[in-house]
Amino acid sequence: MDGYRGFLGLLVSALLVGFLAVVFSLVWVLHYREGLGWDGTALEFNWHPVFMVTGFVFIQGIAIIVYRLPWTWKCSKLLMKSIHAGLHTVAAILVIISLVSVFDYHNAGNIPNMYSLHSWVGLTVVILYILQLLLGVLVFLLPWAPLSLRALVMPMHVYSGLLIFGTVIATVLMGVTEKLIFGVSGYSSFPPEGVFANTLGLLNVVFGALIFWIVTRPQWQRPKEPNPILFQPNGGAREGAEGSAINFSHVDQSDSKLNNEVAAKKRNFSVDEAGQRSTM
Repeated sequence: MDGYRGFLGLLVSALLVGFLAVVFSLVWVLHYREGLGWDGTALEFNWHPVFMVTGFVFIQGIAIIVYRLPWTWKCSKLLMKSIHAGLHTVAAILVIISLVSVFDYHNAGNIPNMYSLHSWVGLTVVILYILQLLLGVLVFLLPWAPLSLRALVMPMHVYSGLLIFGTVIATVLMGVTEKLIFGVSGYSSFPPEGVFANTLGLLNVVFGALIFWIVTRPQWQRPKEPNPILFQPNGGAREGAEGSAINFSHVDQSDSKLNNEVAAKKRNFSVDEAGQRSTM
């Protein structure tokens, strides 16, 4: 891997910043927001920021860069796909629980649902995330999709994954700001909780920036596997490496044509040589 030390430094920094963001979310609700619970009160709502930062930001970020870890390049592609999908599934479960906690809290307190921009963007990105996860499992993890479909979907899968992750970061920032404006008196006077929660938002931004940098460096991509095609009994091709398949029939035809031309030249050379000897 080119620039291995740089990659390792960025990876460690991303993990530390992401873990620190999770710790900050826990400290925020345990120290400033009176803790956690599941009783329809604000204690149940407090699961929302914790699970969103833990699942939708930290775990999703790790799932995005799992293919870039060089010590996993000797593992099978199927194993890495399973880990990738598994991490996203864990993140989706945490996100769903966090949404349930919000709606329970709002319904118990007769608070209107889905009125803010944060809630609109948040619910939209959750739906897109689950659809992205289901599409990824159906197309890339299960062995049913043909290579042509995988090649068609892959650029959209990568782009939409990064778009969703970036939108999640923006939604977290909107949610933190909304909570501080509604829940902290004197927010404009820099109270300790406001400064602490603002720092939590900055940690999410830094973590997202590090993940984006790691995943967009072409020199840190997982190398393609040497056996690009495994033929199925029905004559189709199955993915052995990420990328397009090679059509070996054209290679065989070219080799056969070349061999025939070489054989013909050898025969012509032998005839000419025999003719020259007969005239001497």
